[in-house]
Amino acid sequence: MSKEAALRAMREARYAERTAGATPARTGTPAVRPPARPAAAEAAAEPVESPTADADGLCGHRSMNGRTCTREQGHAAKSHRYS
Repeated sequence: MSKEAALRAMREARYAERTAGATPARTGTPAVRPPARPAAAEAAAEPVESPTADADGLCGHRSMNGRTCTREQGHAAKSHRYS
C-alpha cells in the first residue's frame, strides 16, 4: 500500500465515522422570524453625535480605526485629518 493510498483510506474512514453519527435531515416547517419592534427601529434611527465634536467645533468624523478628524466643523476639504 502506498503512502497516498493509506492517506486516502484514513480520509475515507474519518468521513464514514462522521456521516454515521449524523442526524437525518429535518423535513419540518422552516423557522419564522419574529416581527421587528417599531420602538427599537425608531431608537436606532436617531443619529448619535459625539458630544466632544460639538463642544470643540471640530468635525469629529471617526475613522475605521477610531481616530477623530481634527478639522473644523463643516470643513470644505474632501479629506479628513485624523489625530
